[in-house]
Amino acid sequence: MKMYIILKHNIPDKLVPVITAHASLACYKKFQNNDNMIKWINGIFKKVVCLANEIEFDQLKNETNFVVLTESSLNSKEVCLVFCPREEYSKKFKFLKMWTPQNI
Repeated sequence: MKMYIILKHNIPDKLVPVITAHASLACYKKFQNNDNMIKWINGIFKKVVCLANEIEFDQLKNETNFVVLTESSLNSKEVCLVFCPREEYSKKFKFLKMWTPQNI
């Protein structure tokens, strides 16, 4: 069971820690009574942080049980999707690139 946090591919590295922290908290707050969330929060609570281009990001909005986050320092544009933890995700999640710092 894991929570996926999907960042748009062009988010500056310096914002990623704050955005992902906000994402996991926002997801927990929205889904705190969801059976999967309860199981996840009482377990190991794994998180996966991935990148998505604009097309992938928009396609992932067709999935269920997620929160969209915006960033005020980027003119309130959408920057992140975070999905309520679950055992299995659709196949498209397997093809997302894991996030690594881009501005090393």
